[in-house]
Amino acid sequence: MKAIVYQKYGSPDVLELQEVEKPTVTDGEVLVRVHAASVNPLDWHFLRGKPFVVRIFAGLVRPKRKILGADVAGRVEAVGGKVTQFQPGDEIFGNRFGAFAEYLCVPERGVVLKPANLTYEEAAAVPVAALTALQGLRDKGQIQPGHKVLINGASGGVGTFAVQIAKSFGAEVTGVCSTRNLDMVRSIGADRVIDYSEEDFTQTGGRYDLILDAVGNHSLSDCKRALHANGIYVAVAGSLVRALWIAMTGRKRMVGMLTKSNREDMGFLKELLETGKVTPVIDRRYPLSEVAEALRYLEEGHAQGKVVITV
Repeated sequence: MKAIVYQKYGSPDVLELQEVEKPTVTDGEVLVRVHAASVNPLDWHFLRGKPFVVRIFAGLVRPKRKILGADVAGRVEAVGGKVTQFQPGDEIFGNRFGAFAEYLCVPERGVVLKPANLTYEEAAAVPVAALTALQGLRDKGQIQPGHKVLINGASGGVGTFAVQIAKSFGAEVTGVCSTRNLDMVRSIGADRVIDYSEEDFTQTGGRYDLILDAVGNHSLSDCKRALHANGIYVAVAGSLVRALWIAMTGRKRMVGMLTKSNREDMGFLKELLETGKVTPVIDRRYPLSEVAEALRYLEEGHAQGKVVITV
């Protein structure tokens, strides 16, 4: 099978399209014929091995896993002997490292059935970004109906899901984005939008019950000033260094988080997708052979929603 492989840390230039051995399914796994994947900031952190703390998980000197990609959507080709919930032909989506390839083995608990109303490309845009938004808003941010919620980076991968998920919880949502993305962020449900080139949300006097920050471009003291007395600030994996720093320092009302793969949460997201409360926003699509170009584009920081890989 074909896959995008890297043997050492570096820029997207170290990525190569290679012929590698097709994986063999084990008892608790399903073998997926990958139809689509998507790129995340997680991919270029693991590609570059930066910040250095990433190498604790990825390998100190060279990468342990040679194939990137954590979002997958495809068709089940084979199932292990202990798999009970899937059968060959099922259309699934979920997250598992190694998705930039034609085939991938995934633990049964790592995937759910794809919503029938989504294409493979749309489904592949969901897992990491939407899980990050959901867990940041609900679990860390303790979102409640009527809360005033601000999403910093509302036009990005995590941000576009966060706006829609926050609205599904009954929150009043303010999205912060660039001028060119104002209309898009309004169209996905934001009650108010702030153009960061014209207005600094930390300086306007506005107060929020919850700030979900996928950018990390303001000081923590400035962000705290924009919170209500009992408000919560959540730095998500899109601002990885800040999320890790806050998690280590244990700041009050300032929370850092990393996304956790969770079958129950994937099922929750599946319902939101099936009912139309959440719709993936896709900026660009690249073929498998152009993963390097996709990562370069994502790293520029201007993607509108998700960048998808078609396989």
